Amino acid sequence: MKEFAKEMVNRGHREFVVDLKHCPVMDSTFMGTLAGMALRLRELGQGHLHVVNLNERNSDLLRNLGLDQLFSMDALPVDATDTEATEEISSEKSDRLEQAETMLEAHEALVEASPENVTKFKDVLDYLKQDLNVSD
Repeated sequence: MKEFAKEMVNRGHREFVVDLKHCPVMDSTFMGTLAGMALRLRELGQGHLHVVNLNERNSDLLRNLGLDQLFSMDALPVDATDTEATEEISSEKSDRLEQAETMLEAHEALVEASPENVTKFKDVLDYLKQDLNVSD
């Protein structure tokens, strides 16, 4: 998803809708990727991320991390045919190093999104930095 969003931003797209209709749970890497997308749009000074079709659990997770301040969240169903373009992202296997880098970036975005998240993800960040031989 991170690579897809980066490519679409490079092509000039600034409005993104992430439909969580078929997403019963999320992990911190996925939530950090959403945060990273929203922070990038904020950095550009234009665009917006809309997260739709949230179940109660996913909504609570995003709010508890302060991500509701970065993008709009809508629990109500949204018809994807109303959007200009819809593209489903397939998951491809990536190598271990790439996965670790993505996880580190995602967790750093969570901390950037809300400083209170540093205590929640300090151990994960330390582990990933150690795994990648990255220093602060």
